[in-house]
Amino acid sequence: MTTVENEDRMIALTAATAALGLADIKRVLPHRYPMLLVDRVTDLVPGVGLTAYKAVTANEPWYRDLADDADPAYPRTLLVESWCQAAGVLVAWAEPNPDVLSGQVMLFGGMADIEFSAPVLPGDVLEHRVRLMRALSDTVLFEGESLVGGEPVLRVGRVVMAMRPAEELSPHDRQSR
Repeated sequence: MTTVENEDRMIALTAATAALGLADIKRVLPHRYPMLLVDRVTDLVPGVGLTAYKAVTANEPWYRDLADDADPAYPRTLLVESWCQAAGVLVAWAEPNPDVLSGQVMLFGGMADIEFSAPVLPGDVLEHRVRLMRALSDTVLFEGESLVGGEPVLRVGRVVMAMRPAEELSPHDRQSR
């Protein structure tokens, strides 16, 4: 996609507050079923923030072997992963690269001040709110929260992501250094 096409998409999205559907998300993120944990994105303002949604269903693979009397709460690791994927859409929107073997690769750097306040259950729709705190060349810091029915279920104090050239991460390149 050319820079002009990217700029046109960002302007159209920002002006119209249009939603990104699954096809748009797949153009930005490398994740696929069963680990694509963002269903749609709204209110994306490049360099500022976004709102994304994830519908939790009992048909997801992690519920397959769950006993009938077991706690059906959505795994916390997947809740955080879903929020981080929403942050990934924000950071990669201007220059999407769903191919992790070339170009810039999005890497999770770390997280701090994560608080869980309520369980997420099948049937819930997660609303992820992601805000860009700071961008430092190839490293980005985010904060935000996730809500269900307007009530907080997750608070994210800080998540760090880094963009690195794929060729620097290749085991083949490391052997030749």
